[in-house]
Amino acid sequence: MNIKKIGKLLVTGILVGALAVTAGCGSKDKSANQAGDGGKKVITVAHTNYYVPYDFVNEKGEPDGFEVAVMKEVAKKLPQYDFKFVPTSDDDLLIGVESGKYTVGTKGIWITEPRKKKYIFPKNNIGASVIGLIVRKENTDKIKDLASFADFSGKLVPIASQDARYSVIDDFNKENPDHQIKLVPSEAFQVADAYSWVLEGRYDAYLEVELSYKNNIQKEDAPYHKFNDQLTYIRYKGIPTYPIINKNEQQFADDYDKAIEELRQEGKIAELEQQYFGESLSDYLK
Repeated sequence: MNIKKIGKLLVTGILVGALAVTAGCGSKDKSANQAGDGGKKVITVAHTNYYVPYDFVNEKGEPDGFEVAVMKEVAKKLPQYDFKFVPTSDDDLLIGVESGKYTVGTKGIWITEPRKKKYIFPKNNIGASVIGLIVRKENTDKIKDLASFADFSGKLVPIASQDARYSVIDDFNKENPDHQIKLVPSEAFQVADAYSWVLEGRYDAYLEVELSYKNNIQKEDAPYHKFNDQLTYIRYKGIPTYPIINKNEQQFADDYDKAIEELRQEGKIAELEQQYFGESLSDYLK
């Protein structure tokens, strides 16, 4: 056999081997994405790693929090799936669910129109968060709720138009034509600036999630606890929170809805709310 022919055979062998390896790797990757224990479909649940008590990593390094606990109960109801919980950042969670890297994401998410274009929102919420006004304590005799705040001045710290809180005030204004709050779209700013602006009288209220108020101001070790003697919180209402689901996973969304309905009827959701919040936040949705 001449050298030229040997060379052709070697090249052919290398190409065949390379194709075989490539095909094998592709098959392995596909299997890893689609099948878990016992060949079940893997449901990857991404959650934020710091949002106590909704979604976080506990002292043992384990996924924890109210929404994580609910999703673990959902997993028990859906034995046809293999659930994997992955703590991550806000940005990775949002991008990952949209791209299909993750099946589901939980981080105390509210429904917005832009988000509905990117994700599936199931019919049933997973929980709730409470939203309200941070105001100066000196004004609590005049500001009791959003309507009285509108009558007092309506001077609210601006909110970014893409922020879910913007739609909360926009909806309130539409429903209360005689009690209008000044809704101004904003550029990005530090949350400490918002607190300072209220204290200085530049604005008379800042719309904030109650949990953020507690973590930022009320707790003794909070970063802005120095404002605690001058600022206070007035609850407005509960906002339902949802898991976001990849657009290609409608079947799982349907299965999730069925499981959540059963858990709510059995009282498990209410039990977990008491465990993680010490009260039923769902009551504020009524």
